[in-house]
Amino acid sequence: MNVADRIDIDVETEASSSCGTPSHWGFAFKLPAWLGFLDSDHFPSGRGEVLNLPVKSRASRWFPFIFLHFFALLALFHKPSPFAICLAVFLYFFRMFAITAFFHRYFSHRTFKTSRAAQFLFAFWGGLAVQRGALWWASHHRNHHRYSDRDGDIHSPIKSGFIWSHIGWITADCNMPTRYEIIGDFSRYPELVFLNRFDWLPPLFLGLALYGLGCFLELHYPSLSTSGNELVLWGFFVSTVVLFHGVCSINSLSHIWGSRPYRTDDSSKNNFLLALITLGEGWHNNHHRCPGSVRQGFFWWEVDMTYYFLRLYRALGLVWDLHPVPAAVREERLFPEPSRVRS
Repeated sequence: MNVADRIDIDVETEASSSCGTPSHWGFAFKLPAWLGFLDSDHFPSGRGEVLNLPVKSRASRWFPFIFLHFFALLALFHKPSPFAICLAVFLYFFRMFAITAFFHRYFSHRTFKTSRAAQFLFAFWGGLAVQRGALWWASHHRNHHRYSDRDGDIHSPIKSGFIWSHIGWITADCNMPTRYEIIGDFSRYPELVFLNRFDWLPPLFLGLALYGLGCFLELHYPSLSTSGNELVLWGFFVSTVVLFHGVCSINSLSHIWGSRPYRTDDSSKNNFLLALITLGEGWHNNHHRCPGSVRQGFFWWEVDMTYYFLRLYRALGLVWDLHPVPAAVREERLFPEPSRVRS
């Protein structure tokens, strides 16, 4: 067992033991049955039964992705203003940072500490990425590390193929419930559970804000040549679709394409290009070697923008106790041959 294994097991042990019977308002709040579809925790047949369903894609679960991609493609027939393009690029990186810094390095791996108010804002910020709630995202990611590239890994390209690892796994009913037993360290906060259950609230807020901004600019700053519809098409749909594939490339491409400087029990790889488009997540072999480190680019030449911004946040007092890369890990010699993936 290496240093990284101990960190992950400690997290899961605490999470499992602290979850208990859900009793706070975050769990107890119920919608009328006819509005149950608005609640991500609403499963008429029961959560346990859904979790035990076969790992199989369901056609209707592809509809949200078809919907997003349809409007993103529709935007290509609408010549964008320079403002709309800049906003789309900004929202891509703005939300990518939220996924990498908060959904991944904070909620999934607890690689730094912050205040209760800040963690709620971080969860809301990450929710703008339209990748469901922080607790759902983090619980599945913890499970991925526990079984990486083995039976039980829900998105391994080695075990299940590229398409499944990239997007298919999200269309399986059994992967829809949040695994609260794995994320008990955060599910004790009612406000996080509420936001996780109603994960459509942040995207709705973003969509309305973009439409309102576009209408305001069209009326008061016509020289920008933009509108509410344009900002929704480019700032929401195009930016969200590109963001989705950027994040999912770590599940798929980062286990297929790249280098392996560290020996791990999976196929994780480092990839400079993916690190650039995901603000540091492309140093995936580093991360699987030491998931408890806030820094994924271990050396100065491994660009990790998320880590740099988190250091700025630390200087501002918003976060603290950033977990470093252990010296023993940094000093490991590179292995001359790729390690074998366990089966």
